[in-house]
Amino acid sequence: MTAPHHPIAVIGAGLGGLTLARVLHAGGVETPVFDLDADRHARTQGGMLDIHEESGQAALRAAGLHDDFRALVLPGGEAMRILDKHATVLMERRDEDSGHTRPEVDRGLLRDLLLDSLPDGTVRWDSKVDATRTLGDGRHEVTLADGAVFTTDLLIGADGAWSRVRPLVSGARPAYTGVSMVEFDLRDADVRHPEAAAVVGGGMLFALSDGRGFLAHREFDGSLHIYATVRADRSWLDGIDFTDAETAKKAVLEEFADWHPDLRALVSDADGELVPRSIVALPVGHRWDRVPGVTLLGDAAHVMSPFAGEGANIAMLDAAELAQDLLRHPGDTETALAAYEEAMFDRAEEAAAGSAANLDLCLADDAPRGLVAQFAAATPGANG
Repeated sequence: MTAPHHPIAVIGAGLGGLTLARVLHAGGVETPVFDLDADRHARTQGGMLDIHEESGQAALRAAGLHDDFRALVLPGGEAMRILDKHATVLMERRDEDSGHTRPEVDRGLLRDLLLDSLPDGTVRWDSKVDATRTLGDGRHEVTLADGAVFTTDLLIGADGAWSRVRPLVSGARPAYTGVSMVEFDLRDADVRHPEAAAVVGGGMLFALSDGRGFLAHREFDGSLHIYATVRADRSWLDGIDFTDAETAKKAVLEEFADWHPDLRALVSDADGELVPRSIVALPVGHRWDRVPGVTLLGDAAHVMSPFAGEGANIAMLDAAELAQDLLRHPGDTETALAAYEEAMFDRAEEAAAGSAANLDLCLADDAPRGLVAQFAAATPGANG
């Protein structure tokens, strides 16, 4: 039996893969997107994203979805506070002073917007990729976990940090950055956790000191989404029993023993499970030689730390530009891919370098002094 063949196949239905499919669809090109999740509701999609004017918003304009995106923005979400470990407010920016160039939106709502903009059946759910291989004529073969096989003229890896497509172009693998996070929520914060709500404020919180910190933000449903962040050996998370929330809380609080009670309460009062996150990154400047019939976008191409808020934004811009290059060069895929990769490599290197620098700035021994100075220089309306 002959394996199904697709002119273009996208692996991964994250924001990047969906943006790519949407821009191609708007240009009259339909392409399947294969994703390992059982369906669109298989897992939660994380917290808030700040969508940058020059990247994520540019991609949404290319997709014809910018006006719909604006309807999803969290009012007041661009407010920001920077505290030290004593809960002293060192800088506070009001939402109205932000310039509104990076509005906050719930990742799940943004993903739903992209999914709903595509024809039914575009995303092939429950399609985990088991293996990929080059067939030698520019085509590639993909084997799924259930044994199904298909071939494609153009294979696009939008499948994240541990991409199954990346080995076709590069032997690089993400490495641990030395930073671990523990993710949790405080639900219905203004009513159930008013002290925590006051500490976080109306938008984003950075509370930093001594290679540790709390990164937090408001969400649409009134909850606070929080990341306890620690410079630590990768084994630190491995030594915590996350199946028991109270045990996990105690282990995290040991890292913040001398912090202000209001900040420690962000952990002790957490609702539900605590989720460990090891932060990994590909080398800054990761790139590869042109390989016919295959390319990468987003985290598959350049996973970086979250300390510049660039990951989702760059993935979406990658996707929009790749789609536009393909539409500009119908029948000449290699010219389109060469143009896309040349621009993407330089853009990703700059973003990854900024993310790495911000990681060091936020988790320096004298933090948050450097971050305060950075924001003060960039934000005249902020108050120190």
